[in-house]
Amino acid sequence: MGSALAARLAAHGWDVVGWTRSGRTSGTVKVTDDPGAAVARADLVLLSLFDGPACRQVLGEVRDSLRTDTIVLNTGTIAPAEASELARRLGPAYVHAPVLGSVPAVAAGTLEILAAADQEMLDRVRPVLETLGTVRRVDDASTAAALKLIANNSLAGAVLALRDSLRQGDALGLPRAQVLDVLELAPLGTLVARKRPFLSDQPAACTAEFTIGALVKDMALLAAASNIPLRSAAGLVGTLAGPEADIAVAATVPAVAGTVLEPLRAYIRGHATGDPAHFRAAFLPSAHIEGIRDGAFVSWRLDEYCALFHGRPAPDEPTRSRRIDVTDVHGTVATATMTLSHGADTFTDVFLLVRVDAGWRIANKAYHRHS
Repeated sequence: MGSALAARLAAHGWDVVGWTRSGRTSGTVKVTDDPGAAVARADLVLLSLFDGPACRQVLGEVRDSLRTDTIVLNTGTIAPAEASELARRLGPAYVHAPVLGSVPAVAAGTLEILAAADQEMLDRVRPVLETLGTVRRVDDASTAAALKLIANNSLAGAVLALRDSLRQGDALGLPRAQVLDVLELAPLGTLVARKRPFLSDQPAACTAEFTIGALVKDMALLAAASNIPLRSAAGLVGTLAGPEADIAVAATVPAVAGTVLEPLRAYIRGHATGDPAHFRAAFLPSAHIEGIRDGAFVSWRLDEYCALFHGRPAPDEPTRSRRIDVTDVHGTVATATMTLSHGADTFTDVFLLVRVDAGWRIANKAYHRHS
């Protein structure tokens, strides 16, 4: 991203001197090995760094080399508290300006830029920012950082929604190309069109524009700042392609392995047949089944739960239905949620599963009954 920003500015007549933490350069702009030398004559220092600690480290290294009238423009995605701290330390000369969009948007000059600065400072940096995209002024650095995280959360949600659609298409035996054609017509169309090279049955060797690792980092920052857990953060972790892959690759991860579904399917068979042997196959012997029954909390041991079933289906079994809603696997443990429609009652069952002896078993179940 930093290389793309530098290249765009240099191509539009700005005198750019670059420095990178990694030492890797694109060859499109002048570079130096000394960060102090890179900023010593600069009217504006533009940061494009991975996270808050990187921003603090780099600014610490160059602080003594900055001129008193130099503006620091930070485009990085960091926590709201980190943005506030940098604004406090650097004063009015600090402009926090996270951007919406990735490398193609930089090249086209179509970034959306959330700029936090007083009017005088914003006027000074506006020509640079408008070379990169559209400027939207916000009240303060913390707000700009928070809004960027919110925007990226919507992107994470879109990636996971796309993953669900591709998995369902695979389960129905639909050709991937046909599924992608239809999804381009749907609300996810912009994402699908932009990321299609990563999404096909035989993805092209494309360079990542926005990595899974970066998006996971952003979701962790948002969850910590809001103190509200985010399903998107857990959903993106553990993608087989690894953190350096493009976020679109997270949408192509195969569905959860069938082995984790087996105890859940055995549990369904137990309800469908009334045969407690299926429950014994599904649960660990130490399992408990817990919930509210007739207004009182109950916690059945497995033997007590099995005693409720008598080896025959319920009279209204043909009208009953059950579905597995969600599974999340985290190494040797997993969670799952199931909906059971049993006559006038609907149950939400929440399971904790453990992988033991090369298979999966249900360690505990809690339920809620909707009448």
